[in-house]
Amino acid sequence: MASPLTRRAAVSGLGAIAATLAAPAFARGTAPDRPEGSVTASGFVFEDRSGAGRRQIGDPGLPGVAVSNGRDVVRTDESGRYSLAVSDGDAVFVVKPSGYRVPLDANNLPRVSYIHRPDGTPTELGFRYPGLAPTGALPESLDFPLRRVDEPSAFDVLLFTDPQPASEDELAFVRDTALTSVLGTSAAFGMTMGDIVSDDLSLYPRYNRMIGRAGIPWWHVGGNHDLNFEAPDADLSRETFKRVYGAPYYAFEHGQALFLMLDNVRYLGIGTAAPGARGGRYEGRFGDRQLTFVENILRDWPKDRLVVVGMHIPLITDWAPADPANTTVDRDALLALLAGRPSLSVAGHTHTTEHHYLGGDGTHHHHVLTAVSGSWWSGPYDRRGIACADSRDGTPNGYHVLSIDAARYTTRFVVASEPDRAMRITLDSQYNARTPELARTYTVERLLGSPIPVEAVGSTDLVVNVFDGGPRTRVTLRLGTGRAAISMVKTRQPDPFVTQVYARNADTKKPWVSAIPSSHVWVARLPSDLGPGTHRADVEVLDEYGRARREAMIIEVTGA
Repeated sequence: MASPLTRRAAVSGLGAIAATLAAPAFARGTAPDRPEGSVTASGFVFEDRSGAGRRQIGDPGLPGVAVSNGRDVVRTDESGRYSLAVSDGDAVFVVKPSGYRVPLDANNLPRVSYIHRPDGTPTELGFRYPGLAPTGALPESLDFPLRRVDEPSAFDVLLFTDPQPASEDELAFVRDTALTSVLGTSAAFGMTMGDIVSDDLSLYPRYNRMIGRAGIPWWHVGGNHDLNFEAPDADLSRETFKRVYGAPYYAFEHGQALFLMLDNVRYLGIGTAAPGARGGRYEGRFGDRQLTFVENILRDWPKDRLVVVGMHIPLITDWAPADPANTTVDRDALLALLAGRPSLSVAGHTHTTEHHYLGGDGTHHHHVLTAVSGSWWSGPYDRRGIACADSRDGTPNGYHVLSIDAARYTTRFVVASEPDRAMRITLDSQYNARTPELARTYTVERLLGSPIPVEAVGSTDLVVNVFDGGPRTRVTLRLGTGRAAISMVKTRQPDPFVTQVYARNADTKKPWVSAIPSSHVWVARLPSDLGPGTHRADVEVLDEYGRARREAMIIEVTGA
């Protein structure tokens, strides 16, 4: 049923702490100013006991609930009422508190915000994909319903990034790999860290219908491929995203964790890219307004409770650490706000898999997630007709599972089509195998596996790509019985397997895709006294959290 919140545009809602009235959290420690031309949004956050979606007799207001305009954060009074300055284009949203459920649409998308755009997206901009319809004046009472639920402190979250379908066919790849893999999940909710689609925003409705079948709430932030490229600046670059998903950045609580979903794709406007390029340039940047929101929302969050930050562009990346389009230029400001708190941030964008430990003491864990699309859906088709999509750093396409228990957490990578795999083991015994021009001389198996002649043993490397490995990962090799374990050496190099796949199937990959040095490859030279015969190689991995994974291969050595 309609509520005052949904009469004009987007519903939203949720968030309430059944707590005592707290003092308003003001921007940068000062009272919130009132920008010129702003209006006042006011209303109630209430417990929707009736389930009607709009306040009924017997639906009590909820005190202490955080409501924001994207910068200032205020809290509801004893009656559940709030008041907040709002300017054209602002999103008004509620921070979902622990123990409450937000309204969901038919596709399980949370509806937690109202976009104030009185005249709608300017039509003279000629957006290819529709923006916001005129919302007119603010509703007399902008209310946010929520319903009380049991919410344990231990729960799982599905982490997607960069599904990035560029066509209807590639959207079917998303459906038949990662999405099919999570059907029946027990996770509390899912999150997608941007590049929901690849520029074609008309794919949103079909994507949303698919993601809705997972049966759990699913939160989103935008990526650089979710922009309105015709926009003259960042302020108008998320109009279609706002129409479909709501606020471009926001926060919510679940269990004993606070989630900050931030937008760090700063669009510089149409015409700023090189001649012939689509749209304009962008950079990784939160900006002062968004950082002020983070500061204000953290002010009331206990210092010993976990903060999880989702974004699209990494804070830092092994692949391009100095490129402002692939890292976040004002990351230090965010890290300063998170200092002294248990925290994790997750991102996508680079189609690589990385772990970084940031901040002055290295306690902030930044995890660059594997893309659902891997190498942008490049590579030969498998037996199902789906692109194999191995990432540039050799990790298969997939997703991650975040497991939280109070302030503790772990993450786990899941290969979309082979969920039990954690690594790839290959033999690099042909030096020329890394030369693409020679790729067709041998089969992949012959170049990267056995048998190998006894004369080549001492010059053969065993290479392990630990798909979700990082700087704390340890890898050990054992060859049969009676031999000492070999500590493998982390080596920054391309994965030999994905190098071969790209070289042999050049016509199946996107033009910009090539193998790049991986941050999670380990190498050990085979002992020269490994004689003719059939040998077992066992690889044990202790991952970033100290968990053990084991896989093995058989090595055949031929000759006298």
